[in-house]
Amino acid sequence: MEMWFSEIHTQNVKLSIRTEKQLFSGESEYQRIDVFESPEFGRFLTLNGDILFSDADEFIYNEMVTHVPMAVHPNAKKVLIIGGGDGGVAREFCLYPEIEEIDVVEPDEMFMEVCRKYFPDMTRGLEDERVKIFHEDGLRFLRKCTEVYDIIINDSTDPFGYTEGLFTKEFYGAGFRALKEDGIMVYQHGSPFYDEDEMACRSMHRKVYRSFPISRVYQAHIPTCPSGYWLFGFASKKYHPIKDFNGKKWRERKLKTWYYTANLHIGAFMLPRYVEDLLEEEEHRI
Repeated sequence: MEMWFSEIHTQNVKLSIRTEKQLFSGESEYQRIDVFESPEFGRFLTLNGDILFSDADEFIYNEMVTHVPMAVHPNAKKVLIIGGGDGGVAREFCLYPEIEEIDVVEPDEMFMEVCRKYFPDMTRGLEDERVKIFHEDGLRFLRKCTEVYDIIINDSTDPFGYTEGLFTKEFYGAGFRALKEDGIMVYQHGSPFYDEDEMACRSMHRKVYRSFPISRVYQAHIPTCPSGYWLFGFASKKYHPIKDFNGKKWRERKLKTWYYTANLHIGAFMLPRYVEDLLEEEEHRI
């Protein structure tokens, strides 16, 4: 008998993956966590029935939220990752020797332990001596910070449930205050393709655009995301993601990546017309 995992994207669309076995199922204080083994994507983890990442494509998300700001900021030393309990983003930042401190704020301890057991290649990023882990609410943590970080990554899950506060106007304002005078924030912006997801993208962009002097959106193809298409937000106090991008310096690092390249960096900010339109509409909304 074949076993399939299905994630509902809309009332009319679902993504189904054939699975070989279920490795874990549990309920933390915050969410339901499941881990499956599949022939196509390897192991993949779901939260409350939605795929968070898989062995096969996690590198895309983690590289795009890390290397984009690192190729723009000229002197980043202190990084905050909100969420990030799987360690994937921390793993990518650990490739940069100039980074002195990586603070990871992950409230769900069970989630972190499940990732340590079933996704050790990702969680090795949490073992670096520069990484400090805080088990507390991300917004509450941010409220205590003023001009502390060069880069902040909002690596939280979707804007529902216990992470809802990480997608509010207050959160982006607190993020602005927590950044140094030339700081950069990168955050997941969701998928704009389905009508059910479009409003969340619009709301997010409207809030960030009003909170930061520089606000841009970029894209990546991630197979396990809704419609296979995902957006990221780049919000900065000073640096523009294209005008201040130093491709030559980044290439000279000779970092091994599977998705991100200096050429891709430029192309990622070239968005489809329908995405440009919805973002511009929110920028001009009173």
